[in-house]
Amino acid sequence: MEWGRLIERVFGHQTHYWMHTGDDGELTGVLPLVEIRSRLFGTYQISLPFFNYGGALGTESRIEADLMKQAWTCAKKMGVGHIEFRDTVVRHADYPVRKDKVAMLRELPPDPDQLWRELGGKVRSQVRRPIREGATFVCGGRERIDDFYSVFARNMRDLGTPVYPKRFFVEMLQTFPDRASIGVVHVDKKPVAAAILLLDKETMEIPWASSLREYNRLGVNMLLYWNALSEAISKGARTFDFGRSSYQSGTYRFKRQWGAVAKPLYWSYALPEGGELPDLTPKNGKFKHAIALWKRLPLSVANQLGPRIVKNLP
Repeated sequence: MEWGRLIERVFGHQTHYWMHTGDDGELTGVLPLVEIRSRLFGTYQISLPFFNYGGALGTESRIEADLMKQAWTCAKKMGVGHIEFRDTVVRHADYPVRKDKVAMLRELPPDPDQLWRELGGKVRSQVRRPIREGATFVCGGRERIDDFYSVFARNMRDLGTPVYPKRFFVEMLQTFPDRASIGVVHVDKKPVAAAILLLDKETMEIPWASSLREYNRLGVNMLLYWNALSEAISKGARTFDFGRSSYQSGTYRFKRQWGAVAKPLYWSYALPEGGELPDLTPKNGKFKHAIALWKRLPLSVANQLGPRIVKNLP
């Protein structure tokens, strides 16, 4: 529920929590949903936006399916166009499923030295190069937010994607001080690659990572990920979650070289009769011209407009 409250504070979205209890009153199932009302894309609900995983969780599969069904029945009465359930399994057989994304996961050894030995020679060489060029890595908290955001915001503009507000990450670090951190690579004291790291029990996730394109020739991204993996091990993580990718895409191959294994993602959709699967991704041809225009915006303008638009995107 902490994530739901954070999303409410930063983006102003309403959150809904569907719960199921047993005869003894014990909680046996929960389904968190965030409602997004957009002039551009209509009204829809999602579990959960901005992340790869959400969906219903219950002690029995029938409870999970029932929660999804009840949520959709209620949502239709509220004028909601569709619900998106992000999950790693199919929990309701009647809902259409999108399966074009995979999560990339790597099991971690107990110490960084063993991880280093397990990596291929090419990867090790690519990590060493930025070190020879004088690149350095540091991991911290809120004091690193400006470094992270300067790299992240510019990379999002260059991709043609509206950027999240800085407040989203500030609140994240404030809400989860023991779980959220920032890793930054510097070259000549300038931040050139950065990432948000989130620890959840024994899994470390890197949901947002970026680098400045003119420094990619130095391999700063490789140094960033090597240190992120090492940081995960030092904090007791047993699994590293590289985030989602399209199968055989460039990011998929990048993560594979670190030893990550693909885990299918199943995003189910509750739709009105005859409804089509929504597509709010950059791959949708409808957004081609908007993306091209966004890439040409001055960074200051993109940073002002981006948060107003991205709140409507999942």
